[in-house]
Amino acid sequence: MKICGLTGGVGMGKSTAAGFFLQLGARVVDTDDLARELVLPGQPALAEIQREFGNQFIAADGQLSRGELARLVFSDVGARKKLEAILHPRIRERWQAQVELWRNQACPLALVVIPLLFETAAETYFDKIICVACSPAGQRERLLARDWTADQIQGRIAAQLPTEQKMARSHFVIWTEGALASHRQQAAAIFKIF
Repeated sequence: MKICGLTGGVGMGKSTAAGFFLQLGARVVDTDDLARELVLPGQPALAEIQREFGNQFIAADGQLSRGELARLVFSDVGARKKLEAILHPRIRERWQAQVELWRNQACPLALVVIPLLFETAAETYFDKIICVACSPAGQRERLLARDWTADQIQGRIAAQLPTEQKMARSHFVIWTEGALASHRQQAAAIFKIF
């Protein structure tokens, strides 16, 4: 089984590309999904976040106030590092366990979507790395369409390695400007290699 990491900047089309690989027959695990699971009510990570950051980040229904926490961690590097120390080891443990399960099932390709793949030094785990990228203008347009403010956009982008560096360190790049059919063709061409 080949194991690929899929990375790229925020708003550049990682989820769409992962969906194409899933349609082609790859097994896919997205670390953003794992992160959301880890902070559900009753999860140890949520309790640790509450202890570290305070009750103001927990809503009345026990859910994490994601927007409030995001505002803090994307404006305060120290707070972001504390949150990453809570979540990243747990996320890595979960995706690695999933990949091992697939290895035992003899799957041809396992794809792990990790926005912060290089930032978390996960690249040595993978046979190949795919970077999903678009122009800075395209990225900004997509994030504005999510109703993000200029400050929110800048905070997210500043928290990640520049896209040019991610592209240079990857084995493949899927360029996501233009029609979805083009993205699908790029994913299919990469999938055939495996």
